Amino acid sequence: MATVVRMPSVLAGASEAAINKWLVAEGAAVVSGEPFAELETEKAVVEYNAEIDGTLGRIIVAEGATAVIGEPIAVVISAGETDADIDKALADAGVAGAGAASAGPASSAGAMTDAGHSGENVPSVVASAPAPAAVEVETVTSAHREGRLFASPLARKLAKERGLDLATVQGSGPGGRIVRRDIDSAPVQATRTSSPSLAAGTRAGTSAENVITEVPLTGMRKAIARRLTESKTTVPHFYLTAECRVDALLDLRAQINATGDIKVSVNDFVVLAVAKAFLDVPEANVTWGETVLRQHSRVDISIAVSTDGGLVTPVLRDAANKSLSQVHDEVADLAARGRDKKLKQEELEGGAFSISNLGMYGTKEFAAILNPPQSGILAVGAALPQPVVEDGQLAIATVMSCTLSADHRAIDGALAAQWLAAFQKRIENPVTLLI
Repeated sequence: MATVVRMPSVLAGASEAAINKWLVAEGAAVVSGEPFAELETEKAVVEYNAEIDGTLGRIIVAEGATAVIGEPIAVVISAGETDADIDKALADAGVAGAGAASAGPASSAGAMTDAGHSGENVPSVVASAPAPAAVEVETVTSAHREGRLFASPLARKLAKERGLDLATVQGSGPGGRIVRRDIDSAPVQATRTSSPSLAAGTRAGTSAENVITEVPLTGMRKAIARRLTESKTTVPHFYLTAECRVDALLDLRAQINATGDIKVSVNDFVVLAVAKAFLDVPEANVTWGETVLRQHSRVDISIAVSTDGGLVTPVLRDAANKSLSQVHDEVADLAARGRDKKLKQEELEGGAFSISNLGMYGTKEFAAILNPPQSGILAVGAALPQPVVEDGQLAIATVMSCTLSADHRAIDGALAAQWLAAFQKRIENPVTLLI
């Protein structure tokens, strides 16, 4: 019988996801366990594997459109089933207007999903979009047919709010249909002057005109803003800083890179030192729950990775039991796939602690914001030569400033100080990381 496929819960806490790409075309075979579609969340693009065998009978949500978790996105049929069976399955699933939907991916059902979803964490611009009942049902084969522009209701609403002429937008949806991602990728420019005198001065060539480009917020940027605002306003942060002498580390790294097949980075040592420090102070390996404190037996560490769209934090599992070369290989792989938005769902979830390293940008020292429910994050600065006192005498050493941000609900000051001291001892004696 025809089976309605619903938008899965892609990431913990996510209320919606978008169809980044259909990996199976309508009429093609669907194989259980094989990739069926690419779903885009606020943090990553993940593959969704089919759960049944059959044929993709109808795409309900077009590429670029968004659906709330649990909403129908496609229908998979068995041999011999027809459009009537698809319509019945959709009607049984409570999809309004299922019988009038077209068999193609540009069907009105996809348009309705783009505009009609709602949820607690859905941006207001989406939640206020036209309801499905008000959507015109029409099968389209071109975005410009008989002088008309074909776009999803949400795309039209966003274009109107941003003062964007739809005629200037190239549609990337089925049949050239304009969808949300096309609006998001179209820059909106507004030229503003603060006063008539400034405008006159600009015409006279006495001052430069200020051109403001408004860049639409991506789902990832909205998620970062929401979560960090929540963290900074609801989590009682406190900060401890250690200045670590890393001359021995740099010497060991140079030896490894000169003789080995891999080229390890300072960050690889930092990750391993953080992990080993939790072996020394296991009481600090905790996450906060509103009614419990969760003690972790395994050291899972989130690594902050900068991407074009914002920050992602893939998790390195069981980091304390990995070798330096394993840490190097796995962190490099996670970072590369994070920048390409190819991380899997499970690679973004979990972790009790994070590392954010801005040292490679020359930043000397900074304090990072926690990623709840994690209990801590280590902000790593640049390793720079500076004067130090050694046996009562001034000397020059390479010093790396590391600042621990901790959740005071989960970790007290003394415990945080013990952990930071353990990290400093490990990083200043790097041979202990190799044995």
